Amino acid sequence: MNLEKATFAAGCFWGVEAHFRSIRGVVDAAVGYCGGTTTNPTYEEVCRKNTGHAEAVEVDFDPDTVSYEQLLDAFWNMHDPTTLNRQGPDVGSQYRSSIFVHNDEQRRLAEASKEQRNASERYKGSIVTEICDAPTFYRAEEYHQRYVEKNGGAACSM
Repeated sequence: MNLEKATFAAGCFWGVEAHFRSIRGVVDAAVGYCGGTTTNPTYEEVCRKNTGHAEAVEVDFDPDTVSYEQLLDAFWNMHDPTTLNRQGPDVGSQYRSSIFVHNDEQRRLAEASKEQRNASERYKGSIVTEICDAPTFYRAEEYHQRYVEKNGGAACSM
């Protein structure tokens, strides 16, 4: 199996991870932090909003089963990409909407997808999702991994 990586930030990472894990062709997903300046940040540091990191999910997927475009569709549908640094009651730059691309093809597809969504007039406002190169992904503490699965479906709002 030839796996690829995709990394997304769409608010609280617990629900985002659970959503991606439910997609056929997603082999694994991990929650963590990326996009900031602090090396090996902790959850507490990210919550203090001084690391620059977003709560993110790194997805390992089989492109023969699920396409990157399908993952992008899931990403757009699981959150509100028009709210800057906010998803529901969760406020702060760690909850920003971001697509962290791993190669030029992912960048091309992500930008085309964003442009198509903006043109669709589906949203009341403009999409604020950032698209940037995938930085180092710092895996979150183990108690955050598969949080929804471990806690009987309890998750943050999306």
